[in-house]
Amino acid sequence: MFKQIVKTLCFLPVLVCNPVYANDAITVKNIGLELASDLAHAALEACRNQGYQVSVAVVDRNAVLRVMLRDDLASRFTMQISEQKANLAVMAGTSTTDFRERRGDIRPELNHIEGISVMDGGLEIIAGGNRLGAIAVSGAPGGDIDEACAQQALDKYQERLDFLD
Repeated sequence: MFKQIVKTLCFLPVLVCNPVYANDAITVKNIGLELASDLAHAALEACRNQGYQVSVAVVDRNAVLRVMLRDDLASRFTMQISEQKANLAVMAGTSTTDFRERRGDIRPELNHIEGISVMDGGLEIIAGGNRLGAIAVSGAPGGDIDEACAQQALDKYQERLDFLD
């Protein structure tokens, strides 16, 4: 009986302290390279079909670049701008258009932060309620067209996004 009490008392601190460490590791969903590549190619193709030479950036949930595509005649600056738009979509947790329209009060300040541009054309990539990253397009004659190309890519792969584990 005494040995049983000693064993119980020895393990009691482990049982009591264990909840303290319950959040030492977390599990998150992030966009994989295959999906990022497919989305980027679909957005590029959507703009190309309208006669626009663009660049497409796909970033993960932490705004780390996963895929960058530049069409043959797109300016090199479109690469930088598309990545900065995607970064804003991740930071804002919404489309860049929605953010720009709602947060005009801080827009001038945000345009001075390295790595983001407050311009239309970036969309979140959501799967199963999880933000996997963002996609953005730059190079069409207007952010609304850039965004429409990105949206066409998301629409093309919506079923795949819906059934992600």
